[in-house]
Amino acid sequence: LGQLLMSTEPEAVQAVRKWCGLSGRMIKAILVFNNHGKPRLSRFYQHFSEDMQQQIIRETFQLVSRRDENVCNFLEGGSLIGGSDYKLIYRHYATLYFLFCVDSSESELGILDLIQVFVETLDKCFENVCELDLIFHMDKVHCILQEVVMGGMVLETNMNEIVSQVEAQTKLEKAEAGFSAAPARAVSAVKNINLPEIPRNIKVSNLSPFV
Repeated sequence: LGQLLMSTEPEAVQAVRKWCGLSGRMIKAILVFNNHGKPRLSRFYQHFSEDMQQQIIRETFQLVSRRDENVCNFLEGGSLIGGSDYKLIYRHYATLYFLFCVDSSESELGILDLIQVFVETLDKCFENVCELDLIFHMDKVHCILQEVVMGGMVLETNMNEIVSQVEAQTKLEKAEAGFSAAPARAVSAVKNINLPEIPRNIKVSNLSPFV
């Protein structure tokens, strides 16, 4: 599957990866958790059971949270996610850690730049993004991430292009929601029409003699 995706990948995407120092299918997982280890976003690009995913998140948080703020932002992957074959590269913003687990051969600076692009895109889409946005707008967050990374491969690194695609998707969803809601609105409108009351129990004797 990885070879198939690489063979059908647009040349522009390959050029972006080369320019950023990023290679092929290099991202194993993307995790966002707060200062207490509560996951706010988790996307795995390799199959793990639900229980194993939770163990990986706990192990990763323990590895990252113990590090001093003055040390570098990358370290060897935990034992559960691949050990020395993978690297954990992260950025810490206020109450949130944004972490990418990548192949050990990947460029640390390239991934750090990619995390920055993702965070700045979130900030632009949500206007000063905060932890609550990731909780209450999870669908939109995943949509934004999918414009940046899909199947463990980088698709786009231009923030303006990512925002443009997300806005187009949002408009399309609103339009589709409007079309699907139209029949319901029509039925509701008919029900609310004030029709004149239909006479009941009309007797023949009450009719005009001309009838």
